[in-house]
Amino acid sequence: MDDPHIHVEAGKLRSRAAERNLLASVFGLVGDLPAEVTTACGVRTPFAMTSAEPDMVTCLPCRKHAAERHRRFADQVADLGAGPGSPFTAMDAATAAAAHHDIARRFDAPPGG
Repeated sequence: MDDPHIHVEAGKLRSRAAERNLLASVFGLVGDLPAEVTTACGVRTPFAMTSAEPDMVTCLPCRKHAAERHRRFADQVADLGAGPGSPFTAMDAATAAAAHHDIARRFDAPPGG
């Protein structure tokens, strides 16, 4: 493998590992993780070379993509989270939006910083 960078899996706000762990804890089901995934920068890489944690990701295009994705999600939560018919309060939506804005800020910072 020539690429030493840690990437972000394309199209995911949460990692497959987190989803797998949730299913295992709730239903006792354990699915296989994929050997390779497509990353936010467009390469295919082993799943083990990806992370959803800002402190771990070293690929700059993946960091930029993840920051933008978390910012967009935070804005959507803030705008729609406590709307009519929503089970969330305005405080829930504001807390979730602030958390995703924080994650976006961490992805915007230099790797390891």
